[in-house]
Amino acid sequence: MNVNTNNHAADTKPVVINNRQFYSRLFNIALPIMVQQLMLALVAAGDALMLGQVAQEQMTAVSLASQIQFIQNMILAAFTMAGSILGAQYWGKGDKKTIQSLFHLMLRWAGAVSILFFAACELVPGFLMSIFTNDKALMEIGILYLRIAGFSYLITGISQCYLAVMKVTDHVSPSAWISSSAVILNIVFNSIFIFGLLGAPRMEAEGAALATTMARVIELGLCLAISSKKDYIRPDLRRLLSGSRQLSADFRRQCLPLLGGSLFWGVGFTSYTAIIGHMGADAAAANSVAAVVRDLICCACNGIGSAAGIMVGNELGAGELERGKAYGIKLMKVSYLVGFASTGLVLAVTPIIVRMVILSEEAGKYLTGMMVIMAVYMIGRCVNTVTINGVLDGGGDTIFDMYSLAVCMWGIAIPLALLGAFVFKWSVLLVYACTCLDEVGKIPWVMLRFRKYKWVQNLTNG
Repeated sequence: MNVNTNNHAADTKPVVINNRQFYSRLFNIALPIMVQQLMLALVAAGDALMLGQVAQEQMTAVSLASQIQFIQNMILAAFTMAGSILGAQYWGKGDKKTIQSLFHLMLRWAGAVSILFFAACELVPGFLMSIFTNDKALMEIGILYLRIAGFSYLITGISQCYLAVMKVTDHVSPSAWISSSAVILNIVFNSIFIFGLLGAPRMEAEGAALATTMARVIELGLCLAISSKKDYIRPDLRRLLSGSRQLSADFRRQCLPLLGGSLFWGVGFTSYTAIIGHMGADAAAANSVAAVVRDLICCACNGIGSAAGIMVGNELGAGELERGKAYGIKLMKVSYLVGFASTGLVLAVTPIIVRMVILSEEAGKYLTGMMVIMAVYMIGRCVNTVTINGVLDGGGDTIFDMYSLAVCMWGIAIPLALLGAFVFKWSVLLVYACTCLDEVGKIPWVMLRFRKYKWVQNLTNG
């Protein structure tokens, strides 16, 4: 692997960035991804709002059961992100053949994980639900949901690989269009099968699972259809199980730290949900709504973070190390602006959200407090998403995310939340605040790592 780091000569001239060109490119890449992220978040929001109109227990049970897919998505994200990091640099270099080989690698890894999660949902759904709650009513609803939704988990990995390759090969808009179309259909199917419209049976939580599965099937069909067009990268079935040892080693080198970070973050977030879920049905319900709002508002930083990885990766892969570094510095500054804007937005929508969802009086109080705490959390979430998952990962510095999560989330936030909930018997809101500590607390460490510029490197071969 050809890794050129930033040992810059003393006479290197500073790069002058054309702001109009920079922000135009950022906007063109980030906006479709933001829309895609927003549409995905709207599925969870639609489930919560529609099931919230049925019963608090239905909404809460589906929210808890969905944590299984959340963990799967974190694992899949490691595979697609590793492919995207290398893919962005090879695209900057103009090497389409290697990108196709990366596509094959992603499909093999993602396919194996999708089969595993499908089997777990079909064979041991009761065990999976027992991780998140000890409420029998919630468990029963969640088991019914998982047995149907498990089929959607089987095909999710394949479609995510297609969408990831589209993003790094200048087909961001089609990938966003595909995801958005699937999400719109998911919401429509939700309304039909949850409430029993247009002659369909009223299925409630099971209807939400069926809607998700149908939408995923359509999403994969659209991926296959769009990728069959000229200038799109698509897999070669004859070479699907073969590949370069060097490329496989490069992929693992990027993927394993990302997988560690994804599992630390995904299981950690799921642990937060499980801890709050065991503090009572009202706490679980409030946390379910707060999580939906968080995911909706995080769409902006997620889009900019993905765009940051592509923009920085393209420049570094093309050998423009100084320009890639300058882009990274500018994007890091943008992340703070997005963070403070997100804080203001959370506070602004809090009264609306509390009135919109049907909750018990106690759950409503919890939700108000959680939203205020979340407003502060959003600053750290936005800065870290763009800087770590965008800039640092775009240059191949993938191991830092795993280290920071091991220390801040697993070494501080989770132990505090566990002790507060089950030993010291702290209030629900204080325990929730513990679950938000990691993102805000690690900002200084993130900035220190960023300014070492280890991420300024060319990862391509040859």
